[in-house]
Parts: sequence; C-alpha cells; structure tokens
Amino acid sequence: MAESQREVQAGPAELGPVSRENSWQRLGKETFDLVVIGGGVVGAGTALDAATRGLRVALVEARDLASGTSSRSSKLFHGGLRYLEQLEFGLVREALRERELMLTRLAPHLVKPVAFLYPLTHRVWERPYTAAGLFLYDSMGGARSVPGQKHLTRAGALRMVPALKRNALVGGIRYYDAQSDDARHTMTVARTAAHYGAVVRTSTQVVGFLREADRISGVRVRDVEDGRETEIQANAVINCTGVWTDDLQHLSGSRGRFRVRASKGVHIVVPRDRIVSEAGMILRTEKSVLFVIPWRNHWIVGTTDTDWNLDLAHPAATKHDIDYLLEHVNSVLATPLTHDDIEGVYAGLRPLLAGESEETSKLSREHAVARVAPGLVAIAGGKYTTYRVMAADAVDAAAVDLPGRSQSSITDKVPLLGADGYHALVNQADHLAAEHGLHPYRVRHLLDRYGSMVHELLALAAGRPELLRPIESAPDYLAVEAVYAASHEGALHLEDVLARRTRISIEYPHRGTDCAEQVAKLVGEVLGWSAETIAHEVEVYNARVTAERESQTLDSDESADARRVNAPEARSRLAEPVT
Repeated sequence: MAESQREVQAGPAELGPVSRENSWQRLGKETFDLVVIGGGVVGAGTALDAATRGLRVALVEARDLASGTSSRSSKLFHGGLRYLEQLEFGLVREALRERELMLTRLAPHLVKPVAFLYPLTHRVWERPYTAAGLFLYDSMGGARSVPGQKHLTRAGALRMVPALKRNALVGGIRYYDAQSDDARHTMTVARTAAHYGAVVRTSTQVVGFLREADRISGVRVRDVEDGRETEIQANAVINCTGVWTDDLQHLSGSRGRFRVRASKGVHIVVPRDRIVSEAGMILRTEKSVLFVIPWRNHWIVGTTDTDWNLDLAHPAATKHDIDYLLEHVNSVLATPLTHDDIEGVYAGLRPLLAGESEETSKLSREHAVARVAPGLVAIAGGKYTTYRVMAADAVDAAAVDLPGRSQSSITDKVPLLGADGYHALVNQADHLAAEHGLHPYRVRHLLDRYGSMVHELLALAAGRPELLRPIESAPDYLAVEAVYAASHEGALHLEDVLARRTRISIEYPHRGTDCAEQVAKLVGEVLGWSAETIAHEVEVYNARVTAERESQTLDSDESADARRVNAPEARSRLAEPVT
C-alpha cells in the first residue's frame, strides 16, 4: 500500500459516502495480506487485530455491520457463571479477563458494570454451593473492577428486587457482570480497524473465490447497492461469517473442517416500570438460565435456545418463544408481564460448533479455527465476550500464508475509538452541556454511546440547532445521531439506523414506524436520497416491522419464517444463498 494511502487512514475513520467510493477503488487495485469476510464482532475484531499488526487488511460485509448475531445477543460481557458448573474454568477465566479489559482499558465508554441478583430457592445446600461458584468467579478476576458477591437474606433480596414473589426465593446473592450495546460496540470495533488502516466496506457480498494454482488468492465481490463487481487479491482470506460459515466454505469449493449449527435465541424488551428492581436477575430454567437485564429505560428478558434450520438472515420469533419467556419470568414475579407489556422482540442465531474433528481443526474456548485450504481460514463458535481472542487466533492461523514474519496480537493494548479522553469528558459533562444547550443527562447519554467521538457528533449540529432536538416519537435519541450514523458510521439504509445505530426498533412500541419518515429524511440528506428513495426506504422498513409483528403471533418456526421472509430486503441485490 502506498504511504500516502496509509496516511489518509491515520485519522478517525469516517465510514461515509466518500470513503465508501474510495474503498471500492482500493479493493480492486491493491493486494491485501488478508481479506476478512463478515462484519460481525469476530470479523470486525479480526480486521482490527490484523491492521494493528501492520498487515494490509480489507473487511467486506454483505449486509450491515452487526446485522446478524452481533446485534441480537443478550448484550452482556460476562464470564459465563454457568460454565463453572461444566468445569470450564479456562473459558471463564479468559472471559473475565476480556470483561476486565473492556471495562477498564478498551471500551469504558461502551461497556458498563451491571448488578444481578441470583435468587436462592433451596435451603441449606444452595447458598454454599452457589457461593463457592461465585467465589471462583471473583477470584478468577471477576471482582477486579466490579464489586464482589454479597449475600442477602430473603428480606434483603426483596428490598433489592421488590418485584419478586415472596415465596419465589429463600435468599439471594448479588454479583456483577457487564453489558454493552452489542451493535454499537461491533460498529466501533470496525471503525477502529479503519482508523488503523483497514478497508471496511458493507453491502459488499462475496460471490466467488479466486484461485492461483492450488490456493485461494482472493475473492470476487459484488456491491449489492449498485451491482458492480470487482476482484480483491489477497495472500489469505478469513471466513468470519458465523451461521453462514458452511455456505462460504461450500462456495470456496473447500471441504469444511467443522460444521456450524444455528441455535435461535429470542429476547423480549419491556418497560423499566413493569419490573420494580434495583438489579437484574439470573433465573434457572429446566434447560439453562434466563436473564432479566436492565437496559436503559427497559428490561431485556431472554433467552431461548432452539435449533433453527430456516432463513439465516431473518430468524423469526414465534408466539411460542414469547410465551416461553413470559411463563418463566412470571413464575417469580408478583405482578406478571403480559403480551401488552412487550415493547420489542428480537431473535438471533448462535453459531454453535457441530461435528468438529480434532485432527483437522484447532479447538479452544468453545470456538474452532481451521485452515480449510491453502490461503483460507475459517473461524466459528465462541461467544461475544471473547471475540478479541477469537480474532487473534484467526490471524495467527492465517500467518502461515503471509509473506514474512507476522507480529503478535496487540489488541489488548488498543482502546476502541472514543475510549481515550472519555473519563475526563464525563467530569466535564456539565460544561459540554452548557456549551451546546443540552441537559447534562443527555450529554452523559451521548458519552456512553460515542465517548470522546461526541465532538464529531456535535460538530455536525453547528449552525443547525434543530439537529440537537430529540427525534419525534423516539426522544431518547437526537436528530443529529441519525445524520452521524450515515456520515460517519456506515449506515446505508433506514433499517441500519433504526435497528442498529440506534435501538429504536426494539425500544419503542411502534418499533420505529412513527419516526421512520423523519429519520429517513435526515439520513437522506447525507446519502443524497430523492423523495422517491425516502418513500421507498420507509415502505421497506414498515413492511419489515409488519412482518415481524405478524410472525410473532404464529406458533411454529415454519409459519413465522414464511411470514418474515416475505418482507422486502433493504439491499435488494443481495443473493442468498450465493450460487
């Protein structure tokens, strides 16, 4: 890569219209060390890991950043308390280390501590048994940056969570984990990769693999916005596509070293006042655990765990899924939740490993990395919390195909964009609020979404005070945030803004339809949309919401999936599966 091109990328990355066209030109002209396929957290993390090692890297994503599993998780950075029962001590220790890094060094603006109550339901044996597990949790690193466990009587637990039935517990233990807006975190990882020189491009679908003799030498991609195609030359390709891993391995013509099984997890979102509590909860179920997670002015309740063999892009939540969640959470609540209380519903797919071969793949930390062919590495499995470790393993596996000696991973020392200066800005929030005519609470909310990048955001509103007003029907967000999503954060469609750059699609009962036109006009200013395009974006988004609502009234996966896939795609040229 020319030195001048590297210098262009040295500043904070703007994933806007101009950089999008520049990126397309670079993809077709340059030779990269690595091409990373997939814009979820593992793909974004892999691009960041490679770029900070000094490698030339391109990241391509067929849809939007975090459009799959990485925007539909439980939104926790956690050690995995339940893994202790499975004696997965190494996994828990590693996850707790990652949680610590996120809270203190890498993303303190995006990742926050959150308290949970573990209700005890059995006398005598359960408290010492659970306490022993939590002691291990704390001693492995869980209590470094958050408080350690605290034991509570039944009365103390009910004071912390008055919403519980008195007979639902005999006592409790409070412990801490951490949470983050997963879609915002993933997008920030991708922007940080771009900051360090990676070419990051969404709506760019891999439609074929390039070969040189017996090895993979790059990919052929299609811009699903305008249909253009180009070839990207690379020394190695890394498949980070999650539940699409098998499809990409088939497209490459290489025999996979492992298979990926999709497991559907459904969450519901309810208003904060429906559950009176100072902390989240973790509840045992007959299969696993159920989380009740504080989320701004809401609670997230989840999750389910069922096999999914239908459309991978748009997993559908069914009435059966929602009833399961309501039944289990209502078993402990004094005032039951009803379907009318639900503001939002989302479903995601976990890429679980199936049929691995220890002879042909490297298995660790519940994820697998394999060199499936010369020049092609695949990674799958794992959990959101350990994405950084997964990324480092993937780049290490690709190193054999790279010229020269590869440097070691350093992403444990690389703060994400917005982290540097965040703590000082929190202390200066009152001054920043006065300067821009905002309430200090609003500024703190912005700081927890953008960190020190808040200056870029607010600069867009210079001379345009209307952009500092709340979005109508979604007052948690300012109008300028929709503009910034398109100008700096790579949003290309209305759905990208309402479902991922903001979480309006799950935080309001209207699910974004009441503010769709206003937001489309704001985004259209940046992307040059005509009145017809604005109307089309609103129509497509509203059709998505209608399809999701209707699918959630149906009982079977098959009927819900059939209804959901009938909704039009925002990216109409997308091919799935790629043939």
